[in-house]
Amino acid sequence: MLWRKFNGERIQLPIKEEVRQAIIRETQKGFHLKVCIGTDSQVKGPETEFATVIVFLREGHGGFMFIHNEKTRKQYSIKERMLVEVAKSIEIAYELCDLFTRYDVDMEVHADINTNPHFKSNEALREAMGYILGMGFAFKAKPEAFASSSCANKVVN
Repeated sequence: MLWRKFNGERIQLPIKEEVRQAIIRETQKGFHLKVCIGTDSQVKGPETEFATVIVFLREGHGGFMFIHNEKTRKQYSIKERMLVEVAKSIEIAYELCDLFTRYDVDMEVHADINTNPHFKSNEALREAMGYILGMGFAFKAKPEAFASSSCANKVVN
């Protein structure tokens, strides 16, 4: 899986090691960290592109993120696409959760799913929430899900 920084710089290390080093570096600087993981997608013709982000928040001092983009030609219903977004976020959250526990970093999974029933993405809310909470992760949906609805949304091409 290829990851990059917001400035476009490719991450050479495995993502777990890069995250570990980032946690150590930032906590040594005295920052209290929180991590939010989210995925957004965009359909362009026959392709669907997904962007997954790992957002590091330095309490009171901004933040930074790592980004992974992935394209597929698979066609999804809106509900399927929302659940695939959630699955991609959970996959990376699960891979990294032992680091967050070890270094005492709070982590949330953000779903780009609207809590307003008038929006189509709301169809997937109950399943997504059950999936995330069932894995033992904290969950946020729109409008609080900034990792997916703002950060990932900006980097999905």
